[in-house]
Amino acid sequence: MRRIYKILLGIILIISISFSTGLSKSNKKILMIIAHQNFRDEELLIPKKLFEKGGYSVVIASTSLKPSKGMLGAVVIPQILIDQVKVDEYDAIIFVGGVGAQEYFNHPIAHKIVKEAVNKDKILAAICIAPRILAEAGVLKGKKATVWASEGKTLEEKGAHYTGKPVEVDGNIVTASGPQAAEEFAKSIIKLLKIKK
Repeated sequence: MRRIYKILLGIILIISISFSTGLSKSNKKILMIIAHQNFRDEELLIPKKLFEKGGYSVVIASTSLKPSKGMLGAVVIPQILIDQVKVDEYDAIIFVGGVGAQEYFNHPIAHKIVKEAVNKDKILAAICIAPRILAEAGVLKGKKATVWASEGKTLEEKGAHYTGKPVEVDGNIVTASGPQAAEEFAKSIIKLLKIKK
């Protein structure tokens, strides 16, 4: 009887160790929102690769489930529509830039996602021209932020402190200026995800 008890205890211990190891790898989910057409390839692909390498699962959303084409030719099939996004399911929400990101500047669902992410203390990030989406949604007031240079004035008009840096982190909001900052952008998001364990 004692031997069976020890064996059962050993099995329970092994199961609990493997379960906790699986959890510590990462059960965090990241949502990346891209334009249906003309997202910026590097701003999606470089961060996505770094997130997945770090053990995070990545979900791609757009306004269509048809193949989305990047400005440099990358083709991606989004998994969900942005009107199906449940903010609670994600630890970080990222808007990818590229000229196509303009479709979200005044998009009510995109603005709803942005505001909900802030209210629920999620990591919210945007790169290239996409920080303007955050500005238009009203969440950059009083925040330090950066963006593709052509949109710097708009950020200031919407109450942000435009810094012009490659990457800017203010609380849980991460903004970046363009494709050249994609790696630093991703690393800044990963750093925040690790802090928020």
